[in-house]
Amino acid sequence: MKLDKPDYFLILVCIASALSGFAILWVSTYFELSLIVSLGLFILCGCLLFISLTLGIRHFFEVRLDNIFKIVQTPPKLEGKKLSDLFTEAEDYVDRISADKQEEIKALQSQENFRREFIGNLSHELKTPAFSIQGYIETLIAGAAEDLEMRDNFLERARRATDRMIQLLEDLDNLSSLENPQLAIEIRPFNLTELIQETFESLHWMTKEKNISLLLGGEYGPTMVNGDKKRISQVLVNLTKNSILYGTQDGQTNISLTAIEDFMLIEVKDNGIGIDPKHWHRLFERFYRVEQSRNRHEGGTGLGLAIVKHILELHGQTITMRSTVGEGSTFSFCLPKADKSITLSSKGVPIK
Repeated sequence: MKLDKPDYFLILVCIASALSGFAILWVSTYFELSLIVSLGLFILCGCLLFISLTLGIRHFFEVRLDNIFKIVQTPPKLEGKKLSDLFTEAEDYVDRISADKQEEIKALQSQENFRREFIGNLSHELKTPAFSIQGYIETLIAGAAEDLEMRDNFLERARRATDRMIQLLEDLDNLSSLENPQLAIEIRPFNLTELIQETFESLHWMTKEKNISLLLGGEYGPTMVNGDKKRISQVLVNLTKNSILYGTQDGQTNISLTAIEDFMLIEVKDNGIGIDPKHWHRLFERFYRVEQSRNRHEGGTGLGLAIVKHILELHGQTITMRSTVGEGSTFSFCLPKADKSITLSSKGVPIK
């Protein structure tokens, strides 16, 4: 370790003090000086040693501890500071480090809780249809297959359970791909009005049980917007499905289009049961359900709104919701008009 000038000075002081002590001891012994003179010389030697040691200790705390603080990347300015101030700064540094570590620990715990919750939900969602299929098969093997009507009924239930598992796996795969930072979406002009009509036709079979009407309101005629048509189709299907599932008997689902400057506002509205405000903050989480038993019975996977949220984020847009219990819910989002020069990056985020 390289010595500074104060180091050389302290070494010389210590050597001089030690030599002085030996010299005084020899002189007092050789010349047989009086006790008082010898005692005075020893006191002088002791003072020199005390001063040198004091300077050495002070130098250690001010210089050597300064180097220690540099190692931990918090070099305080020690010039003119007291030792108590030095330790106070050290305690403050430790407190800051502890606070940062606590935040990291909380973040890791949050991730771990999310992972456990996700795995638990996924396990439950897969076990429910799997056990149903197992029960139907065992019943048929036990002899129910001889009754043609019962056999057909059980096979139809098994088919629905299988479809549910397939839909769940497809949604999981879809969500996984949407969360891939390397995913690129194809932004092209398409006819939004036509896409909504196709959505209604594909979901018409779901409306029969409750006699729900599917309506298109607002802007009429071809409405051209920019976006990934396949992904936006999925958004419309998921929102319309939810509207039908939570709709009331003889109710209606209305998709309206409204031009707002360079964008087209799309609103999916129903007059169903509505959503309690206590659920709003978790509505777009994976597997979150407002009504557990109702949704599972009617085939929802609990991933639809999470997929909607991710798709719109890829388009640089957000999904908003307003709802009143007993009156219905409205989900809204915007897409840029195709006749405006809005270009997007490979991830769908508008480039200014």
